[in-house]
Amino acid sequence: MLPIWNRNNKTGGIKSNDEITAPRLRVLGETGENLGVLNLEEAKRRAQEAGLDLVVVTESANPPVAKIVSYDKFRYQKEKELKKQKQQKGPESKRIQISPREAEHDLSFKLKKLEEFLGAGHKVEIQMTLRGREKGMRDYAKGKLEDFLKKVEAPFRQTQPISPGGRGLTTQIEPK
Repeated sequence: MLPIWNRNNKTGGIKSNDEITAPRLRVLGETGENLGVLNLEEAKRRAQEAGLDLVVVTESANPPVAKIVSYDKFRYQKEKELKKQKQQKGPESKRIQISPREAEHDLSFKLKKLEEFLGAGHKVEIQMTLRGREKGMRDYAKGKLEDFLKKVEAPFRQTQPISPGGRGLTTQIEPK
């Protein structure tokens, strides 16, 4: 068996069986039924009779809440919940990259894609890429970017003004 300090660090602080120090616990059975407030020895005895572990679910409650359950199963469910929480994110950010020398057909295609992103609720960063001597014509490029924004039919609001950044100009919009 691992030492207590090592086992707690490895499991994220989940206390079970001999690691529990509270004298009285509110105990939940295997199926989640409330067994009431029991002293520590009685709770351990019931868990041992069932062939399972006594695991602290909520340590901050008064008295702490413990559950009679398989320790490994409980730890697995906790890890699964943590992974699920990490996967949940807010609206994603998308990027559209255009150029001041881009043809009308290409701009219309990117405009259609931009409206799809806005319709799905995503924030969209529009980047006007400038190369070589184009970097000296920032005013011209800014005008082209403003014209592109005027063509957007979906309702949006600009969250970041047009500003120099990266390899040219960038702005950010989101759906209203």
